[in-house]
Amino acid sequence: MAKKKSNEELPKIGLLYLDYVLRFFDKSNFRGWPNKIETVTYHWKNDKNRFIKEVKRKKIDILIGNIPATAYETFREIARELPNVQFIPSLDTQFSNKSKENVTRFAWKYEIPIPKTYIFYDKNKADNFIGKTKFPKIVKKSYGPSNYGGYFVHKVDSKQEARNLLAQKKYHPAYFQDFVPMEADVRVMLIGHKPVCAFWRRAPEGEWLTNTSQGGEMDYMNVPKELLDLAVQVSKAANAEYWACDVAVGKDGKYRILECATAFAAFPYIRDWIGQYLMWKFSDGRFPKPNIPLFNWEELGKMDPSVLRTLRYITFGNYTPSYDGAYFLDKKVKETEEGEMYLHEMDSLYPMLLTEDRNYEEWPSEKWNFQDNYGRSIRKVHSQSNPKISADESEESEKSAIVLTEKKIQKLLTSVEGIGKKKAEHIMDKFDTTELVHALETAPHKIMEEISWFKKKFLTKLIKEWETFKNKL
Repeated sequence: MAKKKSNEELPKIGLLYLDYVLRFFDKSNFRGWPNKIETVTYHWKNDKNRFIKEVKRKKIDILIGNIPATAYETFREIARELPNVQFIPSLDTQFSNKSKENVTRFAWKYEIPIPKTYIFYDKNKADNFIGKTKFPKIVKKSYGPSNYGGYFVHKVDSKQEARNLLAQKKYHPAYFQDFVPMEADVRVMLIGHKPVCAFWRRAPEGEWLTNTSQGGEMDYMNVPKELLDLAVQVSKAANAEYWACDVAVGKDGKYRILECATAFAAFPYIRDWIGQYLMWKFSDGRFPKPNIPLFNWEELGKMDPSVLRTLRYITFGNYTPSYDGAYFLDKKVKETEEGEMYLHEMDSLYPMLLTEDRNYEEWPSEKWNFQDNYGRSIRKVHSQSNPKISADESEESEKSAIVLTEKKIQKLLTSVEGIGKKKAEHIMDKFDTTELVHALETAPHKIMEEISWFKKKFLTKLIKEWETFKNKL
């Protein structure tokens, strides 16, 4: 049995927050941690030195939180100046959070199956590729704060359509993938490399995007073991304490990774499970490892999402071969490529594991920060110089610079049928203008989570009005 630590010996935990960024963790996710949990907020602009001093002053040992794309390189520098602070997830694990390009380079290194991908920083090379390649192709915005919901993913069917799209959107780099006809895709969430939630997303009839914000449908039943195996492989490659990946199920029967990151939408009880896992990891056995059986999501998924959004601290008992348990559990089997398997047998194949503590950088920015090192003029820029890019040069700067008055926000909200002045004011009480813009750009579902009467039909209409509004800016 592991030696239990006293309160004084437990590491000092801090939660990392950023202004205008919706919070993934709360202190309540770490229920039972006996010592004070600190919070540290990064205020953007020139806040790096102040932030570092605050972390040191509060004597934080472990700093937990996701870092958005636009702050990733700055936090690379911050982490180097805080060598005694362990970032969870590590900056290497969060490498894929920054851009779709980083997801691709991560997949290339670890030979993870993805759609064939082409990345160009030189406009002439991109145009030559367009002139020679076969269509259809997928074009994606690789980098920036606004990658949610498929709104920056486009299917182009001809050379002219591809050229027109890049001329209009000015995506940099030019990021292409072969179009792979899909039956559906599956979002898998993992904690300690163990799948804890998985669900299908299927495109509407005649469409190809599976995002639920675009009308896709979802269900939790019968996710194949072999697909879970791929998700586990990817989580282990990333050395991720918690992780989510989207796996495409091709009509050719193959599985391919589409997206992966530590920043993802998760029900509160899943964030509680992550907190329990981290407390187990950092307490040297004082807190128990959470038991989260495989395919728990099939039963939980039968509940209405509004109920799932309120559930907290769900626990499960361990399987024991009692007479009743054996009778019922041994009746339920899953088909796999190896044949039928009982659920409790499959669960034993997916243990929750500790991640590796490393003292080196796998993805140093001097080598892997292509977005800055290979700018629009193909000029080499040292990552430490933290270059500034003007708004007219940078698509991502344009998106992050959207600033609205309360009057304009109210006008936007009331343009949605069914949202009057009182409901608009209720939304604005929950979100200030900056927070609402960030939610619309990165995680619209958060509005539904915060406001009980705000149903999917309102979200669909608001997103449509938001896109129309932005095009007029």
